[in-house]
Amino acid sequence: MKIRHSDLRRNDEIFYSTMKFGKLKDISPINFKLPNDHEKTTNLLNRLLKDDELPQVYVGCTGWSMKEWIGRVYPNGTKANKMLFHYAKQFNTIELNTTHYRIPTLKTIETWRQSVPKDFKFCPKIPQSISHRNDLGMNGEAINQFCASVYELRDNLGCCFMQMPPYFDIRRLPMLERFLEKWPVEIPLAVEVRHESWFNNLDNFNQLFDLLERQNISTVITDVAGRRDVLHQRLTTNTAMIRFVGNGLHQTDYERIDEWVERLKYWFSQGLKTVYFFPHEPDNLLAPEMSEYLVKRLNESFKSTVRGPKLIDDQIGQQISLF
Repeated sequence: MKIRHSDLRRNDEIFYSTMKFGKLKDISPINFKLPNDHEKTTNLLNRLLKDDELPQVYVGCTGWSMKEWIGRVYPNGTKANKMLFHYAKQFNTIELNTTHYRIPTLKTIETWRQSVPKDFKFCPKIPQSISHRNDLGMNGEAINQFCASVYELRDNLGCCFMQMPPYFDIRRLPMLERFLEKWPVEIPLAVEVRHESWFNNLDNFNQLFDLLERQNISTVITDVAGRRDVLHQRLTTNTAMIRFVGNGLHQTDYERIDEWVERLKYWFSQGLKTVYFFPHEPDNLLAPEMSEYLVKRLNESFKSTVRGPKLIDDQIGQQISLF
């Protein structure tokens, strides 16, 4: 469904909040082939310093409180208060959506840090009290409170990401620019936009992504069936965040992952340093299977810091592989 500027109303937020972004019931007409890199991505990669350090690759899901994973991802008998501990043994990052709804206390932050190994990275989602406010939270205390909180993750802090609401359009670019100018450089940030006005006009597209590059803000690249325009392939820093939305382990999910692995291999050969890759599957249930396949393919293709899940066969109590 196309949304025109003239169609925007105050109730758009309610409308968009009830839909699953880019999801389709019928994916048969979709061309899932990855587009070519944007020309400015090529320019950026050409400027990046190339060295012999291993690529930093982080693969994870969108949450750890999944009782359906007990006996498959977590050992049988795992209690809720131990799920993060077992999650962090299986994955090395998480798309931390809980921070979108409330800013964690310092006590919570400390509990999280004590539950994960040194190589684990949290990627907190910016609270909606910031991203969904007309002033992007600049006239309140939420930004300072959030930054002070997640900064205490210390070495376990990965890249925060701000998912702009789907009605956040080109007219709000000046507000976003003011926000990014105030954002603390000590806290890595990536931005995801969804409104079509960013993608259906080349000048709008360049204004946004050139701004992100100037401010050293990374981009979120979303690979989802119903909105191929947000698969923009525009890098703005030496870090990329990829949100991959699968379709229940359909054959095309595996084919898409294979193509992504080849693209990442090329990006890393050209100087990219870090990738956060989050496979999504319906209701998060099959995300571990998709993650396991991704990590297997990555390890077959090039050396990196990645580690990923080894699923458990609850019939025999041992780890298994689907491959």
